[in-house]
Amino acid sequence: MEFDQFPFNPVDNIVFSQLSYLPMDGIVPGPNERNTITVEELAAKYAVIQRDNPSGSTSDITVIDAISVINAIGSSPRYKDCKLFAYTNNIDLDQEKQFAAFCAIIGKKHSSKRMLVVYRGTDMTLIGWKESFNMSLITSIPSQKEAVSYLEKTAVRYHYPLIIAGHSKGGNLAVYASAFCDKVTQKRITVIYSNDAPGFHKQVIESRGYKAICSRIQAFIPQSSLIGMLFDHGETPMVIKSTASGPMQHSLSSWEVTYNNMVDAGELTEQSRFINNIISKWINQIDEGQRQQFIQAIYKILVSCDADSVIDLTDDWKNTAGGIINALINMDKPTKKLMGKIIGDLFKTARENFFKEQS
Repeated sequence: MEFDQFPFNPVDNIVFSQLSYLPMDGIVPGPNERNTITVEELAAKYAVIQRDNPSGSTSDITVIDAISVINAIGSSPRYKDCKLFAYTNNIDLDQEKQFAAFCAIIGKKHSSKRMLVVYRGTDMTLIGWKESFNMSLITSIPSQKEAVSYLEKTAVRYHYPLIIAGHSKGGNLAVYASAFCDKVTQKRITVIYSNDAPGFHKQVIESRGYKAICSRIQAFIPQSSLIGMLFDHGETPMVIKSTASGPMQHSLSSWEVTYNNMVDAGELTEQSRFINNIISKWINQIDEGQRQQFIQAIYKILVSCDADSVIDLTDDWKNTAGGIINALINMDKPTKKLMGKIIGDLFKTARENFFKEQS
């Protein structure tokens, strides 16, 4: 059914949030271009890309799932006429920033039209993962600041009600941009979808902007959520069923849905609650200075393996293992001591929580 008959729902949010991982560079018009491309046209262009370059496969599961999505919705009456625009993909090593987003116009009748803003989650680049870890250090990372600017600049292009969405870090950006955008834009936001997204510093949760939009947030986490339980949250998420197990439940493609909603799982698994309790206590007992040193040390170790992405690390795991061992051997004594202490504290916290559960 088309959007004019059945409004945008949580399942549509999953479809577009997964689509955000699709590389659209040079296909979907950028923020400074005035034209648009339909979902049907995007699917046709990707069909040609896949046909002409069948060997150009990727091991990035988020991209693989996004390609499956565009192949599935390209001829769908509900999605094929949606207009996509303002795609941006910005990776800045100096700022430690990985940011990507796109917009869409859904619906045909003026009364049912909505403007959708979708933020991509952390991709497979090492700098993207480092930026996500930086969330534990500062109240606003570069991607969050750019998410606010992006929303304000694109929102003025059309004056339809706004829907904001994203998965993982993208869900965090969706909430942050909605909380800190200008009041005119904020008033137009009807709903914010946050899909297994990490939370924020307490200052964000306690801010006026967050409190103004909190009631409009629809948050979802799978039964074994890990990412979506990190840091502070002000909203109560719906726990949904997943066909995957453990950390793999973070993948949107594993989430169970009905024709217009998620399948309610009721509550988190005991294992998820146990692990998240350990991680929360562990993070809270490390001061921000130590966290910064720890994250920087981990990043330097991974970069020393001549890798730009997580995929590079796993594809050449023998060289990766050798590079990591070599980096650890050559690490300066103060950093090595700090890492030993922090990792030791993690195991100590896990052990204490295990015995507490058994008693």
